[in-house]
Amino acid sequence: MDWTVLGGLAAGLLIATVTAPVGVSGAVFLLPIQLSVFGVPNPAVSATNLLFNVVAGPGALWRFRRDGALHGDLARRLVLGSLPGVVLGAAIRVFALPGPEVFRLLIATLLLPLGLWLCLRALAPAHHRPPSAGELAPRTLTGLALAVGVLGGIYGIGGGSLLGPILVGSGLPVACVAPAALAATFATSLVGAAAYALLSLVSSGAVAPDWWLGLACGIGGLIGGYLGARLQLRLPERALRLLLGTLATALGALYAAQTLN
Repeated sequence: MDWTVLGGLAAGLLIATVTAPVGVSGAVFLLPIQLSVFGVPNPAVSATNLLFNVVAGPGALWRFRRDGALHGDLARRLVLGSLPGVVLGAAIRVFALPGPEVFRLLIATLLLPLGLWLCLRALAPAHHRPPSAGELAPRTLTGLALAVGVLGGIYGIGGGSLLGPILVGSGLPVACVAPAALAATFATSLVGAAAYALLSLVSSGAVAPDWWLGLACGIGGLIGGYLGARLQLRLPERALRLLLGTLATALGALYAAQTLN
């Protein structure tokens, strides 16, 4: 068996196991691995990442649904807001082809301070923790989902890595945010992958996903996502917030370093 298939399977499994408990599919961490290790070209790497989300998503979602965590208005708002954005993002990625520098700077600027704040808030004693900002208004939530959908379509990240820290930072519990963020990631990735497949018919260059690598990573993510969703039940809210803050900080620092280089 080709080493890329085994490597993709292992990478998807490990990343999804760690990220699924806090509503992050792991695609945003898989993106630099696909570029640097597996050599997937642009913009096919975005389509391959979306394919990973499509295959990996049902594992965590099925477990969350079985545990009764996948319900409520939050998931519906995130899905409906992000679906139009992912189609627009895919078109921008193929025809306008923005450079990765803007994306890296945006991720670093947003996630680095937010991740540090989440970590500090999780580590602070209960009576010293700053108050939460409160839940976002419905229109703000829909606008946020739309913007994240565009970014997800452009860069193939799904959006959970952005939605999770922002929503938890606004005061929502991780146990509520994680299933909704993963549901939005799965829906947008399904539509985004289809959009890339159609756009590959009318554009030149590497646009279609790397099917074998995407499927291998996705199967690993399917297993890892189920395990991660099951693990969430065993972790207290404080530990989940700390995990989410650590992931956001690490991701922000990674992209900040790449921007400076």
